[in-house]
Amino acid sequence: MTTFVDRVELHVVAGNGGHGCASVHREKFKPLGGPDGGDGGRGGNVVLVVDRDVTTLLDYHHRPHRKATNGKPGAGGHRTGADGEDLVLPVPDGTVVLDKAGNVLADLVGEGTTFVAGQGGRGGLGNAALASPRRKAPGFALLGEPGVERDLVLELKTVADVALVGYPSAGKSSLISVLSAAKPKIADYPFTTLVPNLGVVTAGETVFTVADVPGLIPGASEGKGLGLEFLRHVERCSVLVHVLDCATLEPGRDPLTDLDVIEAELASYGGLGDRPRLVVLNKTDIPEGQDLADIVRPDLQARGLRVFEVSAVSHKGLRELSYALGDLVAKARAARPAAAPTRVVIRPKAVDEAGFTVTAEGEGLFRVRGEKPERWVRQTDFANEEAVGYLADRLARLGVEEELLKAGAREGDGVAIGPEDNAVVFDWEPSVSGGAEMLGRRGEDHRLNELRPAVQRRREREARRQDVAQREFDEFDPFG
Repeated sequence: MTTFVDRVELHVVAGNGGHGCASVHREKFKPLGGPDGGDGGRGGNVVLVVDRDVTTLLDYHHRPHRKATNGKPGAGGHRTGADGEDLVLPVPDGTVVLDKAGNVLADLVGEGTTFVAGQGGRGGLGNAALASPRRKAPGFALLGEPGVERDLVLELKTVADVALVGYPSAGKSSLISVLSAAKPKIADYPFTTLVPNLGVVTAGETVFTVADVPGLIPGASEGKGLGLEFLRHVERCSVLVHVLDCATLEPGRDPLTDLDVIEAELASYGGLGDRPRLVVLNKTDIPEGQDLADIVRPDLQARGLRVFEVSAVSHKGLRELSYALGDLVAKARAARPAAAPTRVVIRPKAVDEAGFTVTAEGEGLFRVRGEKPERWVRQTDFANEEAVGYLADRLARLGVEEELLKAGAREGDGVAIGPEDNAVVFDWEPSVSGGAEMLGRRGEDHRLNELRPAVQRRREREARRQDVAQREFDEFDPFG
């Protein structure tokens, strides 16, 4: 059964915003109560948070689909809908968030670091918020926006100070078990270690972490063995320790050859050339191992490497090794640049920036792209003719029709608002000529189909009723 996972694909869906409410205040003796529809609540966000108690991405391997709750719709009486609850997903320290194309979106290092993986949708405005001197009693409300839906890739890069690298069965697991309190699996066959192991080591006043990286073999940087899966765990380490087996019985292998092979794989992976190195000649408690260590030590020192002869069984040389590692870690920490203060950079948009684009696509088709037009389309209830008229008013004020005219659009051409896979398409009937002619009154737009006679008669009766109520209200004398 899988117990350690360091790479998963995660599908997150933020909560949808609640719809606004179209309501009119109704109370005895107050026929003109006015609109009182409340706004919809915001949809919940999907948030990744670094948690020190989480060490693997296993939970997301079993459950890769996560969704936040939706916002509640508004209600009459100016009641705003409740916001959706944020979905907080704990991740290990050192998690890198990427999109499907491999672009890094966030590098989560440090307890409590957060990243909003999915933004919840805005709640729609109720008709009370849409009222204006020109539109005193809107008969519609705006819809809530859908939450962000996206596919992410989470990769875990172990956060450790020292990385132990070397061939399988070189003794890395045994070494970390005696340097720290870690209890990795130890056996006498290759690839015993299938996951990185972490241990905490104390050397004087320096406390640091050591990572036992699973065995590397020739071609690891190209995907052979386990190397490519776990080379990423070396990236964050400040010090590299080559653990060389001085008692290997495999033909064609010796400490110098092993060192050259591992260095070649690290160079192929890239980005590790500036890390300080130490060489550990392991298993020197065996006579043959000690003899081989005596032979290769001068050659290693001639390369400028510090060499330590150790034995995980007899604990030979472990104290000197731990203090040498502690000294290198302390120097690496002191050399790190101080964290720069957080600066908020404000980049205002240009005064003449329209915020949308109009492009011609083929014969008789024009596409409108922009944050505002696309958001307004998502907020519009196309079953409500007054809401469609309000959308037309907003687009005209933004200058969309003028840009369509400049782009060569003619009456009857198709206009698509939004991306190709999710656009609203309609036949264009311009309501402005040279930018001078304005639209009609609230809810009136000659681009819409003619209302059915029954609907027109109902609206006329409602208008007459409101006129009678207004006259009675004007003639009412409270003092008799």
